[in-house]
Amino acid sequence: MTWTAPEVTRTSGSLVGNERETLEGFLAYYRSTLLGKCAGLTGQQLAEQTVRPSNLTLLGLVRHMAKVERTWFRERFAALPLAPMYAPELGKDADFEDLAEERAEEDYTRLVQEIRLADETVADASLDDTFTHNGTLYSLRLVHVHMIAEYARHIGHADLLRESLDGATGY
Repeated sequence: MTWTAPEVTRTSGSLVGNERETLEGFLAYYRSTLLGKCAGLTGQQLAEQTVRPSNLTLLGLVRHMAKVERTWFRERFAALPLAPMYAPELGKDADFEDLAEERAEEDYTRLVQEIRLADETVADASLDDTFTHNGTLYSLRLVHVHMIAEYARHIGHADLLRESLDGATGY
């Protein structure tokens, strides 16, 4: 049986909430939008390079965002010593380049899990909580803003990739 990415209900946040509700709502919206761009596609479709000469694929974006979620929330903010998600010997772009359609379900599930773990990690933290990375002080607030920007940028890529695959636009 061929795995197909599940349908997703896009999450929307409050348009009049406080700062935390707004940041979490926009992040949830963009997370669900990326997953929605994958809905109904097989592992083979997710791994297909459709916008040459770029090596970007929807599966690569899913893998990349799982790594970014893990890096910013759990490794940097929570200072958890976690093993690399992808083979370090393949370089920093292994998330985009080491694709296998037969691992698509596992990669998709990993992103969903990293989103859940990220949310759990910061559930009781203040947006004013800070951490130092490479000698620079960051706040949890900045992490949320960075993640919103990261998703927004890559959803633009996902729009083009999905349209190139099957003509689907929107979501």
